[in-house]
Amino acid sequence: MDGAVSGLRTGLRTAQDLLGRAGGALTGRVRRYREADGQRQTGMHRLIDVHALSCAGDALVAIGLAGTVFFNVPVGEARTRVALYLLVTMAPFALLAPVVGPVLDRFQHGRRYALATTMLARAFLAFAIADRMDSLLLYPAAFGVLVMSRAYGVARSAAIPRVLPPGLSLVAANARGSLAGTVAATVVVPVGLLLARFGPEWTLRAATVVFLVGMVIALRLTARVDSDAPETVPRLFGRGGRSARLLSGTAVAAALTASASFRALYGFLTLFFAFRTREDDLGVPPTVALGLVIAGLGIGSFAGTVIGTRLTLDRPLALPLTALGATTACCAAAAIAYGFAGYGLPAAVLLTIVAATGSGLSKLAVDAVIQRTLPEETRGTAFSHSETALQLAFVAGGALGLIPFSGRWGLALAAVALLAATVRVAAWVWSLRPAAEPATVTPPVA
Repeated sequence: MDGAVSGLRTGLRTAQDLLGRAGGALTGRVRRYREADGQRQTGMHRLIDVHALSCAGDALVAIGLAGTVFFNVPVGEARTRVALYLLVTMAPFALLAPVVGPVLDRFQHGRRYALATTMLARAFLAFAIADRMDSLLLYPAAFGVLVMSRAYGVARSAAIPRVLPPGLSLVAANARGSLAGTVAATVVVPVGLLLARFGPEWTLRAATVVFLVGMVIALRLTARVDSDAPETVPRLFGRGGRSARLLSGTAVAAALTASASFRALYGFLTLFFAFRTREDDLGVPPTVALGLVIAGLGIGSFAGTVIGTRLTLDRPLALPLTALGATTACCAAAAIAYGFAGYGLPAAVLLTIVAATGSGLSKLAVDAVIQRTLPEETRGTAFSHSETALQLAFVAGGALGLIPFSGRWGLALAAVALLAATVRVAAWVWSLRPAAEPATVTPPVA
């Protein structure tokens, strides 16, 4: 008996030692990733931390809302609820979101406080939703979370060039932050699903805690995040028609069109397969099929950000154009394979991986083009307009995904739309050949 107890103690000590070493190795790798290439010296490592917490909190909110809007109701009612959610949250968003950029442009000296405010607002709204899951407060509060999330994205994108280490490209810097956000969201998904078993309100309360921690770290960002203090008190509004033309340059339009096409495809595939997995016989239980599709989207997003960290793009427009062509071919192949028994689900998962990878890479290209071509005082407005366009593209794609197309016809129509987008972007890229690269394109002025 004593020998067995002694052996058990030895085994526990060994397991504890192995876990400690594994944890130490993982912590060391995370620390090296955060501080690599001078990121600690410029303060970029804390901006990466803030973004990771922002993505983790948004993922928890999405899990909490999904349990209320989609999973716990029949298919027909789920379509109605999702359509209502898109309408109620996105219609006001289209009107309000463009205002975020000009406001942030006028208060560049307070970016740390802007980032912290978006975190605090999302924490409050997530907590409010948790206590009012069955009331009408759900939709306006979800709208508020969405707006604050976009405001955060605009402020973060405008802050990255301020803390960019020497020798690190904007594409790589954007990709490193996106990678941290993807990993953080992936890590919290199992936690959110576990908490959701006790009720979606617990997932939302966990999101509240995550956002509050993010607020604290945002307040501790380096002062380099802010621009120099303005000499006069800024006006909130007053750019007139200039802000509407910030995205009219050929290079920006090409990058934004490619990214919007991917974002629309992402929204379409998300809702299209969410219902197809519940209505079609794919050889596995619907929950398993949906889990595989969601895993494909996650893997693709992760792959896109990992690839982006390895790239130093001199011509960022070549990246989304190549990704568009590859995704178009994959979508056409998936449309053909979907009708054959045993091939539908693998084709769907492969398509989601390719589409999510292309979506991540094209978004990095948009950020790089805007950061290269536009002056700092207008970047917030430009990012606000681009984020609004991409979000509305996602909603438009998701709305099409609610239409009960058959699997083959839905994917075929998506392939045709992607082909049209590929041809248009290719024409723009071809017209820019003499300019060599988007960095030389002069942005429009008033």
